[in-house]
Amino acid sequence: MTDEHRSPGKTTLAPEVLLTIARMAALSVEGVRHLAPIPGGFDRLFRRGADDGVQVTVEDDLVFVELYLVLAEDVNVREVSRNVQVQVARSISEMVGMEVGHVNIHIEDIEYKAEKKSL
Repeated sequence: MTDEHRSPGKTTLAPEVLLTIARMAALSVEGVRHLAPIPGGFDRLFRRGADDGVQVTVEDDLVFVELYLVLAEDVNVREVSRNVQVQVARSISEMVGMEVGHVNIHIEDIEYKAEKKSL
């Protein structure tokens, strides 16, 4: 390795950075309304991002993401889910240079527009 390619130090990445990248990437996909809290009991209290609808685990330099979403009405659930998977994986790879093992999507609800009542 030549001196010009050697890093003068090291970079440390806080887990919240991966949570933020995954959250923002998911919300950027058309058809995603918002993220839902991760369902679960006592264990949920000890997981980072549990209230934000994102769970990120890093094992052997691979990033594993679980996303809990609320989608808009009249969208193709399969297509939106696939778009979220691609966008989240691409964002993590491009922004931090880590490989993504999987991005699992959990659809928690569909948000319908409130109907106007006539008087």
